[in-house]
Amino acid sequence: MLHSSFQISNQAPSFFSFSRNYSSSSSTFLYGTSHAIINNKVRAHHEKEKSSGRKGRRTGRICCSVSKETKTAVEDQLDSSPVMVKGVVNVLMSTGDNLTNIGITRPFDDIQDLLGKSLLVEIFSSHLDPQTGKEKGVIAAYAHRQSKEGDIVKYECSFAMPKNFGIGGVLVTNEHHKETFLRDIVLFPLDDSKPVNISCMSWVHSKFDCPEKRIFFTNKSYLPFQTPAGIQRLREADLEIKRGDGTGERKTYERIYDYDTYNDLGDPDNSDDLVRPILGGSKEFPYPRRCRTGRSRTKKDPNSETRTGTMYVPRDEAFSEVKQLTFSVRTLRSALKALVPSIETAIIDTKLGFPYFTAIDSLFDEGMPLPKQEGLGFFRTLVPRLIKAIQDTTDILLFETPEMIDRDKFSWFRDEELGRQTLAGLNPLGIQLVTEFPFVSKLDPEVYGPPESAITKELIECELGGRLTVEEAIKQKRLFIVDYHDLLLPYVHKVRALENTTLYGSRTLFFFTRKNTLKPIAIELTRPASPTKPQWKQVFSPHNWDATDAWLWKLAKIHAGAHDSGVHQLVSHWLRTHACTETYVIAANRQLSAMHPIYRLLHPHFRYTMEINALAREFLISGGGIIETSFSPGKYSMELCSVAYDKLWRFDTQSLPGDLISRGMAVEDPNAEHGLKLTIEDYPYAADGLLVWSSIKEWVTDYVCHYYPRPELVKKDQELQAWWTEVRVKGHPEKKDEPWWPKLETEEDLIGILCTIIWVASGHHAAVNFGQYHYAGYFPNRPTIARVRMPVEALEDGDSEEFEKFWEKPETALMKCFPSQIQATVVMSILDILSSHAPDEEYLGGESEASWAENLEIKAAFERFNGRMKVIEGIVDARNANHELRNRCGAGIVPYELLKPFSEPGVTGMGIPNSISI
Repeated sequence: MLHSSFQISNQAPSFFSFSRNYSSSSSTFLYGTSHAIINNKVRAHHEKEKSSGRKGRRTGRICCSVSKETKTAVEDQLDSSPVMVKGVVNVLMSTGDNLTNIGITRPFDDIQDLLGKSLLVEIFSSHLDPQTGKEKGVIAAYAHRQSKEGDIVKYECSFAMPKNFGIGGVLVTNEHHKETFLRDIVLFPLDDSKPVNISCMSWVHSKFDCPEKRIFFTNKSYLPFQTPAGIQRLREADLEIKRGDGTGERKTYERIYDYDTYNDLGDPDNSDDLVRPILGGSKEFPYPRRCRTGRSRTKKDPNSETRTGTMYVPRDEAFSEVKQLTFSVRTLRSALKALVPSIETAIIDTKLGFPYFTAIDSLFDEGMPLPKQEGLGFFRTLVPRLIKAIQDTTDILLFETPEMIDRDKFSWFRDEELGRQTLAGLNPLGIQLVTEFPFVSKLDPEVYGPPESAITKELIECELGGRLTVEEAIKQKRLFIVDYHDLLLPYVHKVRALENTTLYGSRTLFFFTRKNTLKPIAIELTRPASPTKPQWKQVFSPHNWDATDAWLWKLAKIHAGAHDSGVHQLVSHWLRTHACTETYVIAANRQLSAMHPIYRLLHPHFRYTMEINALAREFLISGGGIIETSFSPGKYSMELCSVAYDKLWRFDTQSLPGDLISRGMAVEDPNAEHGLKLTIEDYPYAADGLLVWSSIKEWVTDYVCHYYPRPELVKKDQELQAWWTEVRVKGHPEKKDEPWWPKLETEEDLIGILCTIIWVASGHHAAVNFGQYHYAGYFPNRPTIARVRMPVEALEDGDSEEFEKFWEKPETALMKCFPSQIQATVVMSILDILSSHAPDEEYLGGESEASWAENLEIKAAFERFNGRMKVIEGIVDARNANHELRNRCGAGIVPYELLKPFSEPGVTGMGIPNSISI
C-alpha cells in the first residue's frame, strides 16, 4: 500500500517535484512508477474536465483523486505525455564484496537490495524553470539489483520524465552500510531518443557515513561560461565539497583535496634518530606540497604530523580493487609489510656484504631461504616470479635474471656500457654538454675548500691522446659531464657521520667518439674541508698504466654510480614526477569542475598517483624507510631532495624540449624534425621521447583548439585561471614568484602547460621507472650505495691498514664497497615490483575516455593519437634493429624500449602508462 501526498512544484513547467511520505512492505518505488500512475490520472482527469468545459483555479495540491483545481496547473506544466526512461547503474565489485563483506551490516544491506532500496538515483535538469527562473526539482527512483556479469553488478530503475527535461546529471545516495564503486550510469529513454551516459568511476560513500549526495554530471563537457543554467550551482557545489574547509582529520570516505607540507616524514615521538626537517614552508627547505591529511601533531614537535593511523588520500584516488590484485599499490604494500621484514629476519647482520660474485649470482640461481612471515603467502600468490614456496616452513626469495645480465653477464664491467647507459639507461636526465672550462664550484670556498676542479686541461688532453685540445673538443660539442659536485658536497660530512656508508662530491666526464658513443674519461671525487682536515680531491681515469689504477677506476665507478642512483631516485624519479604531479592533481580537483574539458583531459594522467605517493611517504621516503637505509644520502635523502628542488627545479624545463635545451643536449631548429636538433643524434631517450612528445602535442592541440577556438576564451575561463594560479601559489609557494612560470593567456600557453604535465606523468615517468629491474636488478651495475671510502683517501689520512687490504686483495675492497646483502635484496625486491605493469594498466593513447568518445571531433582526434602511438612502436623497433645506432643496438645490448608505448603485464622494460600508477 503506497501512502502519498504530492505537492505540485511552482518551479517546474514540465514535471512534478514531490514532497512525499511513503512506505512499502515489498518493493519500494517512487517518482519512476508512481509518477507514471499519477500522470495517467492527471491526464484522464484533465480530459474529463476539458470535455465538460469546466475551469478551475490553480492549486498546488494533488491527492490520490485529482481535484478540479488542478486543471490549469496541468495545462501549464504538462505539454505532452512523459517519456519513460530506464536507468542502468553499473557497480564494479570490490574485493570486499567477495572477501570482507561479512559483518553485522551485511544482512541489512541484503534486505535493502531485496526491497530495491540500494541506490537512490535523482535526475536533475540542466535547464531552469522558465516561469520562476529557478532550478527544477529532481526526478527520483530507487535502483534495484538485477544481475551480475563478471565484476559488474547491474542495478535498474525507471523514471517518468517530461519531454525536453534536459538531463544535467544525477544525484546518488548509497543506502548500503558500505561504500560502492560506480562505474557508470546509462539513462535509456524509451522513445528511441539517444541514451544519456554518465561516467562515474568513483566510490560512493554510505549515507550512514555521510548524508551528502554524490553529484555526477553527464559526459558532455562545458567551459564555465557555457554551463547550462540549471547546473551552475551544482557545478560550484561539487568543487566546494572537494575543497573542504582546511580543518579536521580527513576520513577515508572523503573526497577532499587540500595542501600541506611534508611534515610527516619523521617520527620524533618514536626516536630522536627519526627526527626529520619539514620540507616546504621555509627558505631552508622549500618543497612542493602534498595532500593534507589533518592527523594529530607529534608530542615532541608540534609542527610535525604523526604517522599513526590510515594514510588518507581522497577516495577517488583509489579506484576499484578487483583489477589491482597483481603488480600494484596493493602488491607494493604487501612487499613492504611482509617481504621486507622477512628478509630482515633472514639476514640478521645488516653490515654483511656479499663475499664474492658467485654469492650474488646465487640470488638468481638458487635464491635466498626466508622464514615464514605472516602475509607472505598472499604476496607469493601475487608475485610468483619472486617468491617460491618449497615447503611449509620455508619460502625462497628467487630473483629472475635481469635482461641486461641475461644477455651479457659482464656488460656492467665495461666503460662502454657506462657511457651507453648514460644516454639509454635509467637516468638519461643527468648528462649535460660541457660549455665552460675549467670546472669551478659555486659553493663557498671558505666552507668547502678551493672551488677549482682537479680535472685539468692536461689530464683531458692526455685521455684524448693528443688528438684534440680541450677548446677544440668543447667547440665540436664532444665533451659531456654528469656533475653532482655542488649538490652532494654539502652533505659529505653529514653522511660520513652515519654508520656503514660514505659520500663524495663527484663529476664524471665523457668524450663523444667518432662512433657516436660516449667514453668516460675521468671521475673526480671530492671530500670537502673540515675543521680538522683539508679538502681532498682526486681524479681517476680509465687510462690504466698499472693494476692499481685499474682497480681504483673500478671503485671510482661504484661511487659515481651510487651517486647517480641516488639522484635518479630522489630527483629524476620522485621529485620531478611523483611529488610535482601531486600538486597538479590537487589543484585540478579543487578548481576544475568534473565537467571541465581540461579536467577530463588531465584526469587519466592522474590515476593512482596520490595513492602511490602516500604509500611512498609511509614506507619508502620516510625516516628509516627503504630510501634512507639503502641509498647513499641515508637519513639526509629527502633533505637533499629539497635542495635539488631549490637549485634545479623549474616548470619550464620539465617539458622534454625544455629539459634537453637546458642541458645543451638539443638546440631549437625549425628545419629539424620536431623543431629540435639533438646534440647527440643517437640519444635513445631523447630521440624516442621526441616522437612521444610530438604525438602528445598534436593530440593536446586538437583538443584545446576544439574547446578554445578563440584566444580570449582562455583568459575568460575562471576555473582554468584559478587552477594555474593555485598550482603556482599553493602547490609551489616558495617558487610562486619565479619569472620562468609560463603565463596562461592563449591557446599556445595552455597547450604548452598541458603537454608538460602529461609528458611528466607518462613518458618521463616511464623512462625513469620501468627499466629499474632490467638495469638495477643486478646491483653491481647500479649500486645504490657505496659503503667505504676510496683506499687512496684512507692512505692519505694515515689509515695504511685499509689500503693494504685493498693492495692485497682488491676484489674484497670492491665487495665491501657494494651494498650489503640486506640492502641489495630489499632494493632488488622493490625494484622488481616498481618495474611491473598491472593487468589493468592504461597506456598513453590506448583507450579513449567516455567523454571524448561522445564528441565526434574529439573522438577523431584521439583515434589519430592512438594511430600515431602505434606507429611509434614500429619506429622504435626499427631503430633498435639499426646497427648504426650503437647506443641501442649491438652484441648483448638490451634494446631501448622504455618509450615504446604499449606493453603486456609484468616486468617488460617497455610501455608508457597514462599516469604515475606505481
